[in-house]
Amino acid sequence: MINLGTNYMGLNLKNPIIVSSCSLTHSPEGVKRCADHGAGAVVLKSLFEEQIAADVSRLIDNSVPVYHTEELEYMKRLGSDTSANDYLKIIEQSKEITDIPVIASLNCVSNKKWTEFSRYLEAAGADAIELNIAFMPKDFDENPEKIEDHICNIVSDVKHYVNIPVAVKLGPYFTSMPRIAKRIRKSGASALVLFNRFYQSDIDIHRMELVSRNKYSHPNEMSNTLRWISILYQRIGCSLVANTGIHNAEGVIKQLLVGAKAVQICSTLYLHGLSQIENILIDLERWMRENEYETIDDFRGKMSQKNVNQPDYFERQQYIRALVGID
Repeated sequence: MINLGTNYMGLNLKNPIIVSSCSLTHSPEGVKRCADHGAGAVVLKSLFEEQIAADVSRLIDNSVPVYHTEELEYMKRLGSDTSANDYLKIIEQSKEITDIPVIASLNCVSNKKWTEFSRYLEAAGADAIELNIAFMPKDFDENPEKIEDHICNIVSDVKHYVNIPVAVKLGPYFTSMPRIAKRIRKSGASALVLFNRFYQSDIDIHRMELVSRNKYSHPNEMSNTLRWISILYQRIGCSLVANTGIHNAEGVIKQLLVGAKAVQICSTLYLHGLSQIENILIDLERWMRENEYETIDDFRGKMSQKNVNQPDYFERQQYIRALVGID
């Protein structure tokens, strides 16, 4: 009997497939569709800290909120100004009509008063919170340690208000990934989601406009995630979740083999529909049966850095060997 269950930061998932934060999870109906197609959990579409601050501003002094440009674009694409209160209702209604974990998502860049709002997410029934810390350093004189402090302060501030587990979704651009991972864990995070996929900037040379290209990820993009989950596996004391470039069961299996507790998928659902969840689960179960694994724990981490014969393979930076076969 094949058991696809996994435990992700204390949450029991029936399988390791999590639908990541996107428009597919922006409503209770969307969450239910994901659940009906077999998702083990969902991460709701992100609520921006500006939206929380806007509600606070209206309540206190009726002032007009100041939005980050990305937040304005986000709301325009949704066609409405989703309030923080609306977000709580989405959580409550999603929990009423599904039996899978519902993870709230907060897109944040500061550790201001919005962090207290996290307690309302817990009260509404969120099983966990995922912090999408989209902080982009722009100061040429800013100290890297100060940047790490800023991120860790956000995590510890949120954890001050909630008892449910908190995950942190990170980008890959840090001087020392092991260091920041360990510090985030010590700040109270129960999981790391590796890695956030940022907008792919480009230029239209004919219209002389800035544009966004490659809206969807490609399987080739998941190698960095494989590398770091493999290296961090069982070394920092928290769950590791793979994100970016995972489109099929092969990608899922690879991430589990290097130590992921679960995987987040998104682009493949836009490209192939929600039935892709079912296809992945069927192929995952078939692979496990063929290889005589009854549970995911039977093979999780088997190809992590600590368990392979060539642990330095995951530390290679050179490309010569890949191009011409030279060691």
